[in-house]
Amino acid sequence: MAEVTSGEWLVICGLGAAWLGWQIVVVAGLPRVLRTRNEPDAAKDPAAAFMRFWIDQYGFIGLTLLLGGLLVVVAGGLQ
Repeated sequence: MAEVTSGEWLVICGLGAAWLGWQIVVVAGLPRVLRTRNEPDAAKDPAAAFMRFWIDQYGFIGLTLLLGGLLVVVAGGLQ
């Protein structure tokens, strides 16, 4: 049985992170900062503003996992 090299582990972990990030982006969408459409301000309703904040944070987490995972895959492929 062959051993798994560190480069292969990087590819495996990077693909897992990218897959999880993609799922989060599909569910939460892009953060409002990165969207082009205008949405009404939720400043008058504190609960709605709170939820929008956390959905945006969730979108940033998804983007970070997606892009970071792809970078790790590239780094593992270069080893």
